Order: sequence, then C-alpha cells, then structure tokens
Amino acid sequence: MKITKLTPALLALACLGSAQAALLTEGFDNIGTLAGSGWVRTNNSVPVGNDWFQGNSGVFASQSGAPDSYIGNDFNATSGINGVINAWLISPELTLPGGGQLTFYTRTADAGFLDKLEVRFSAGSGSGTAGFTTLVSTIGDLGTYPGDWQAFSVMLPAGGSGRFAFHYTVNNALDADYIGIDTVNVIAVPEPSTYALLGVGIAALLLRRRTSQRD
Repeated sequence: MKITKLTPALLALACLGSAQAALLTEGFDNIGTLAGSGWVRTNNSVPVGNDWFQGNSGVFASQSGAPDSYIGNDFNATSGINGVINAWLISPELTLPGGGQLTFYTRTADAGFLDKLEVRFSAGSGSGTAGFTTLVSTIGDLGTYPGDWQAFSVMLPAGGSGRFAFHYTVNNALDADYIGIDTVNVIAVPEPSTYALLGVGIAALLLRRRTSQRD
C-alpha cells in the first residue's frame, strides 16, 4: 500500500478547507418547503399583494436545475398600481463566529425597470424586518439590474448568530418588473484564531522537515 506524504502546503489547504464549512445551500427546487427549513417570507408592501413564488419558466428559466427551480417576485407584490414594494425573503438563523461568504445568482426579465434587491443582516434569531438594519449590498435600482443570471458574492458580518435577508424594494410598482434568485450558498469564514493556529502548525511542520533533512 502506497502512502502519500502531505507537504506543509497541502496540509494547510486541507486544514483551511475543513475550517470553511458550508452553512447553507438552497436551490429553491420547491419553495413550499422553505418554512420547514427556517426561511421566512414577509410581505410588507403597501397595499399588500402577492408573496414570493416558484419561478415561472415561461418568463425565464432557472440558473441551475429544473427550469422553474428558483424563487421569484414581481410588481404584483403590491396590489396597487402605484403601490410600494417591500418584500422580504429571510434566511434561517446561521452561526457566524468569523462571518460568512454569501453567494447567489439573480436576474430580472427586463433590465430597463428599476427593480432593486438589498442584502441585509440582523444579528440573533429574530426574523422581524425592523431588525435588519445592516445593509450589506444593493443590486439594481437605476436600471442596472442584470438582465441575465449573474453571480454575486458578499461578506456577512461576524457574530454569534444571525440571519440575512433579500429585500425586494421598489417605491412605485410601475417601475418594477420581475426578478429571480437562485443557487444561494453560505460558507463559514474561519475566525482569526483559526488562521493563527494554522500558521503555528505550518511553522512547526516546516521546522520538523528542515530538521529531518539535516539528519
């Protein structure tokens, strides 16, 4: 049986990979199961209209998976022709001691409208929308929402635990069109102490290797 020796560099990569644990993976294959896994959908639009819905492949297909396996929202989030869209898709509670890297895909049907999606964060377990005071990122607004699936990556704040939220917001429903979100992933970021421990381990391995080469 052949045994492969790991170099310090390979050991470092292995340790770092184990430290970066996947906290959340969601492809929205069936949004009817979201509540059971801790997701919360809240529509504070005025006047209130429809909720987040399963993707409509007739408008556009998903980024990955079955054609309708994404979550969508549109101008019907408010029932008023000039209503205010204020719709929230809130993640399950995540443990984020060192923060987290959130990646996702989103697009609109027509980039000429003023669709806007905010990524917000709230520490703790609460899902009330008033708690999401930390704005992490903004997509779209002045006609800049991507017209094809585009990947985004943002860093979530470090803390004991918290939730992030996708906040679909348009001041006038006449300026809104149709958006989709797909392939959401959160990877835990190691705490600084983890990197320090990793550095000590690498130094020890290098010293041991040098010593063995002298013998």
